[in-house]
Amino acid sequence: MLLILGDEHKQHLEYLCSVSLDVVQEFCRLSVEFLMKGTNAKIYNSAAQKLGVEAIIIQKAIEGLMHLFLESSKLLLNEIDFRDSVKAAGFSDELQSELLRCYLENQADIRRIQLDISMGLSHYRDLEWRLDVKLASRSLRHQVEPVVTMKLHVKDSGKEETRLLQTDPVNLVHMTRTLEEALQELNSAHCRRICRNF
Repeated sequence: MLLILGDEHKQHLEYLCSVSLDVVQEFCRLSVEFLMKGTNAKIYNSAAQKLGVEAIIIQKAIEGLMHLFLESSKLLLNEIDFRDSVKAAGFSDELQSELLRCYLENQADIRRIQLDISMGLSHYRDLEWRLDVKLASRSLRHQVEPVVTMKLHVKDSGKEETRLLQTDPVNLVHMTRTLEEALQELNSAHCRRICRNF
């Protein structure tokens, strides 16, 4: 799978073609550092003074690298796909090799950062269920009230939780249909495109 860079993203990364390989290496190091610790405007300004350009150009170039590394890590690009994606952006072989080296060295850290900032949702572990039927009471001799009791075990941030749910069969059938429709919608091309971007 190739990462397709937008025109604006390519414009931000164009500056890397006009500087030496040492500067590109430093920009790669800064982009990974900024992903882990956050950005620092002072560094943009000092780099701009050393290179004799505006600070906004440096900022856009480093943010472009950050975006490139994040998106490549999100799509789990391998070495060949990453090189092809960067080659399509028009970078020289030397620059491609340097970007690839930085990406491969820091891929695990970038992936860990993405997992840390993602939403922490509970994960399904187990489900126990029981069907109870009330057949009669003291005042009503002939009644039938079925109730489904479910004990849902989920794992949230390493600890297991138990949630108790109780419903009647009609609502359970309705919930089942709704969840099946949601699963079918998830398999649609539109949803796959949205999930790929997040």
